[in-house]
Amino acid sequence: MTAKQLRKGRSRWRDAGCIRARLGRNVRYSIIFGLNEIAMTDTNQTTEAAATEAPAAAKGGMEIGDILKILPHRYPFLLIDRVIELVRMKSIVALKNVTITEPFFQGHFPEKPIMPGVLIVEAIAQAGGLLLLTEVPNRDEMLMVFTGIEKARFRRPVVPGDQLRIEVAVKAWRITAARLEGKAYVDGKVACEATVTCRLVPRNVSAGAAEEENL
Repeated sequence: MTAKQLRKGRSRWRDAGCIRARLGRNVRYSIIFGLNEIAMTDTNQTTEAAATEAPAAAKGGMEIGDILKILPHRYPFLLIDRVIELVRMKSIVALKNVTITEPFFQGHFPEKPIMPGVLIVEAIAQAGGLLLLTEVPNRDEMLMVFTGIEKARFRRPVVPGDQLRIEVAVKAWRITAARLEGKAYVDGKVACEATVTCRLVPRNVSAGAAEEENL
């Protein structure tokens, strides 16, 4: 091989190397870009699917069908009819329509029906349970139970025909426990207020196994 042929061969090799390098960079960039596009598309599709499948809580409210998917309570002890506002892990506003057909009015009291105060506190706790259980992926296996009631005050009687507006705010939140501050209003006036603490326990937990967690 002559010196001229050797120089020509080396030149072709350098040119081929440059082409491969350029193609390599281009291919690499295209692959990364393509993967990013796929990843972003998949994320968007997942988000859209989650929004479709998740209860309406993700949109700020819940109808009774969504409530029944989250709370384990059923008639006659389900005390939430609708959620009109929900800010994840922060607050919730729910409604309870109080009717003369409520079973507790048969004995409390027959001639002067008044909703028991403890059930208003229970309604506050159920609203808080909706807020918390929305964040629990395995909620079908768990129960939210009371561990404490503090500063309960009853300001006015709640009677048939009233609508309770229940506002609950999170004061402290841990993985399995929370402290909630709740108020129940009728016609814009406070009927009941209380601070409740609650805890998540497995549904198969033995009686008395739930212990209060300091919050």
